[in-house]
Amino acid sequence: MNRYDVIVIGGGTAGCAVAYIAGLAGLKVLLIEKSIHLGGTITSALVVPAMKCGEHQINTEFYKALVEELKSMGGQATYLDNQGWFNPELTKIALDNLMAKASVEVFFDTHIQDVNIESGRLKSIKISKEMLSVYNDTLENLDKDLSEYIEAKYYVDATGNCELGKLCGCNFLEEKSEQQPVSLRFMMGGVDVVKFADWLKEYDKDRNVTTVEDIDGFIHLSTAYTWDKDKKWALAPLFEDAVKNKVLKNHDRNYFQIFTVAGMPTNIAFNCPRIIDYTDTLQVKNMSKALQLARQNIFRLANFCRIYLPGFENAYISNIADMLGIRVSRRIKGKYIYTLDDVKSAKKFEHPVLVSNYPVDVHSNEKDKSTLTMASDYQLPLESLMSADIENLYVAGRCISADFMSQGALRVQASCFSMGVGLGKYFAQLENKKINF
Repeated sequence: MNRYDVIVIGGGTAGCAVAYIAGLAGLKVLLIEKSIHLGGTITSALVVPAMKCGEHQINTEFYKALVEELKSMGGQATYLDNQGWFNPELTKIALDNLMAKASVEVFFDTHIQDVNIESGRLKSIKISKEMLSVYNDTLENLDKDLSEYIEAKYYVDATGNCELGKLCGCNFLEEKSEQQPVSLRFMMGGVDVVKFADWLKEYDKDRNVTTVEDIDGFIHLSTAYTWDKDKKWALAPLFEDAVKNKVLKNHDRNYFQIFTVAGMPTNIAFNCPRIIDYTDTLQVKNMSKALQLARQNIFRLANFCRIYLPGFENAYISNIADMLGIRVSRRIKGKYIYTLDDVKSAKKFEHPVLVSNYPVDVHSNEKDKSTLTMASDYQLPLESLMSADIENLYVAGRCISADFMSQGALRVQASCFSMGVGLGKYFAQLENKKINF
């Protein structure tokens, strides 16, 4: 049986950070990813940029390493005082490079099939040992076992949906009423970004919504619109006219946000559509319907842009995310359950894994019901990453031990990076290892 110090399930933002730091500490680390590349929300879901979380963040070593790796590849930009503008495609390569530098072993296209628990500890996990996308006649005919058990001292569930925790029979915090709409991001290529930028900065003078900036000869821009009435949106008349002329359906305009992408001078990324009809993220039927609906929305939004936005006349859909952008799903019951009161009071903890001021950001499927509440610096304790049921099981990412509202502040990528680094340092400390950054 193969044995490791740390096994991380899920190669997204949090999982990569745990693996990288533990690997730098000299621990034997295995990172298991169900897809064929790392990056999770950045790469599969096209969630860029990584949002800035204040000036006093801690456990930023992995984030900084990723920024430097992408910068060397031409896949990173600093815009709006934020270093987190990443190129999703180059991030796949950058993360491979970082895992190699930290001597992390990576298994792609691998799924967890079973677990072995003894005396409240996770002893081993059963994984597929043949790539599931490859059909092997010989192995099929020989009826060989396509699985194997592997074990570790420490296990990290960074799957987002807490899939390992579910297999372990852990208790969870989610309630059926606590849901947020999902998004399916996409990109359009062939955009005359200079033409669009010139039009946009004249059309919308509100610099809290729309910005255009020339950074070393590369135009970066960002703008947004929602159907909420909390502010006057410059793009509102265009969307209203598009609905009137049946270019868009009314629900297509519930949320619209676009921006440029580092290293892609003719591409525009879309943080939309937001799917309000299906919000049960743990039900296959619901999410399948959401995907189908989203792709129809994307087709209409692309047509809208070609008709109404100067510079998009010859643009085309160049990429649709391979994964839904899910804001909340399962949340494990941990040794400490973090709450909205902890955010509001900026409660201090003995073992914080992150410091952030990202707002409480909870999306709603109803008009004018979304929450965006600003916050001062708050901390998240290590104990919120520890399973209350399994002694050596830890979590990182959106499935942490937190109530629904506070999770809306903690789920962003920069905080997930910090969670991962905090866990990696903790494992190094337990094993009396020093990390050479």
